[in-house]
Amino acid sequence: MRGPVAGPVAAIDCGTNTVKLLVGTQPFTGPDVVRENRMVRLGQGVDATGRLADEALERAFAALDEYAGLIREQGVPVENIRFCATSATRDATNAAVFAAGVRERLGVEPEVLSGVEEAGLAFAGAVRDLRVPPRQPVLVVDIGGGSTELILGDASPQVACSLDIGSVRLHERHVRSDPASMKDVQACVRDIDEALESAPVDIAAAASVVGVAGTITTVAAGVLDLPAYDRDAIDQVRLPFDDVHALVGRLVGMTVAERLELPWMHPGRADVIDAGALILSRVLLRASVAELVVSESDILDGIAWSITP
Repeated sequence: MRGPVAGPVAAIDCGTNTVKLLVGTQPFTGPDVVRENRMVRLGQGVDATGRLADEALERAFAALDEYAGLIREQGVPVENIRFCATSATRDATNAAVFAAGVRERLGVEPEVLSGVEEAGLAFAGAVRDLRVPPRQPVLVVDIGGGSTELILGDASPQVACSLDIGSVRLHERHVRSDPASMKDVQACVRDIDEALESAPVDIAAAASVVGVAGTITTVAAGVLDLPAYDRDAIDQVRLPFDDVHALVGRLVGMTVAERLELPWMHPGRADVIDAGALILSRVLLRASVAELVVSESDILDGIAWSITP
């Protein structure tokens, strides 16, 4: 946590699949708040090669050039910018190239979060502004492109872990056909179950489950059968597990082209949503409750709150 700051803040969350920007002042709602999301697939091929691909770096830097302009327009002082990078950058041997590009564009040093730090920020973002306080202990599930965070806590995280299973990582590792074959699905499920079985977080101990980030909010949009992705309609909706499992089954059975036809599907997520949705389904199968709370506030909000007093 930083000391008191004045003026607007800028939080950037750079993950395996997306780079997100939040600019504003607390409580980070209203027309003066800037929220942007670009799917740059920074983690393209990292699981196989161990390095950030040149074309992925180009996509990420193009997004950061755009974000730098927005941050300047909003008058955010450099000391009020926090840039956090997660799974893909933790794993890459050429992460220094990326760090240099961030410094050049934004004037700040990127922070490569540990899995535990990532989990703590995700928990804070997910539960802080829920209108109906969740029953405790609450399990926060954050499915990213390269990793999945599980955080169990009450007022603060009590136990957390970061698992090397994510939508991009698993899809690149196991999915060889379109749609995924039974063999592909079984390989994904095997990896997911092995990771969950070794996790220190007791999923069954949770009295409520809160899901955050793009995989889960996209699944929520599908369960709600929205005519278009709608952040307000999705935020804090409560979904029966059975409805989530049914939608996951549909998504896994679709081709990428069929998913692209869904009005609520972002085109940058259509190819990897199968693996991400399977992670969600396997987590929920281990829970002892029957309802998922979906929050549009996530690690990005946690990063922003960490900058403010």
